[in-house]
Amino acid sequence: MTKWMAGAALALVVATPAAAQIEGRVGKLEAEMRAVQRKVFPGGAGAMVEPQIAPTTAPVDAAGVPATSALTDITARVTSLEQQMASMTGQIEQTQYKLRQLEQQFEDYRKATDARLAPPAAPAPAPGFGGEGGPAVTVPQAPVPAGAVAAAGDTAAIDRPSSGDPAEDAYLAGYRLWQAKDYPAAEAQLKKVVATYPKHRRASFAQNLLGRSYLDEGKPSLASIAFYDNYKKFPDGERAPDSLYYLGTALLKLDKPADACKVYGELTDVYGSKISPGLKADVAKARTAAKCK
Repeated sequence: MTKWMAGAALALVVATPAAAQIEGRVGKLEAEMRAVQRKVFPGGAGAMVEPQIAPTTAPVDAAGVPATSALTDITARVTSLEQQMASMTGQIEQTQYKLRQLEQQFEDYRKATDARLAPPAAPAPAPGFGGEGGPAVTVPQAPVPAGAVAAAGDTAAIDRPSSGDPAEDAYLAGYRLWQAKDYPAAEAQLKKVVATYPKHRRASFAQNLLGRSYLDEGKPSLASIAFYDNYKKFPDGERAPDSLYYLGTALLKLDKPADACKVYGELTDVYGSKISPGLKADVAKARTAAKCK
């Protein structure tokens, strides 16, 4: 074997393992590149990014030149893939950062919108009732108990009743406070009557008048709760039908005529013949004002 042939053989032996190592590296990089492309372009093979440097057919080396063109081609492919990997990684990081920014902006907008649209802090209307807008209904005046006359606004002039019935006296005291338009004091007194004498007939009166006081004070949400509680707690009470009627009034003031109509229907269905003629007339007027079907 000539020296030239020995040198060529030696070069081929040295180049072969190096080429195999680089070829393995290229295969790994190309696999990673395809995985990244699938993540960045999930639309399918049509969106895949091809390498910027395509492998070329190595020219046949002249006799006596070591076979190094394959190594050069593989090295170029590796360099191209590494550059594309770095570019893809940068694009992914930028996209993820922009997505996080958009998510944060949307969350801030949602919180701001929720805060802006949130209703004022106030007790919710009575459970089971909620609807749309409608006209108001005139609230009829309750009969004045005998001896319960006091100058409007003159709380000091109110005498404490003394009939011998503590529940009756407590209710009349609350009534007189309400008549004098001392609504906070009247409400406190009426709540006390209901809590202290729940079995007394005046408990139904006191709970109903509590709702009336809230209505007169311009607090229809609290009034609706008071009336609803009277109907639920004391359904057989003397003022339960009145409370349903006034509940409809409170709902109308809250712009909920559809629910007010449901309440008027409940009043008629539950109490029917027990409703006084005057209350029937008031309900008929209220249904007309609310445009009930």
